[in-house]
Amino acid sequence: MEFNKNNKITAIGEKLGYIFSYFLFTTILYIILNLLKKIPESWSYLNIMIITFIIALAGIIIRKILR
Repeated sequence: MEFNKNNKITAIGEKLGYIFSYFLFTTILYIILNLLKKIPESWSYLNIMIITFIIALAGIIIRKILR
């Protein structure tokens, strides 16, 4: 029995996995920083999301440059 790869489903799965990992990492980072009292009182989850997005974007840019 042969299984054909469906590239469309694979691409969607990769994107959903990346988004899930992003939110998981952001949530864990927020909880750790909040427990250690390392974030200012005025900051929220959104500020941590922006920082995490900048880190992820830098990684994507570096990966494209190194190809």
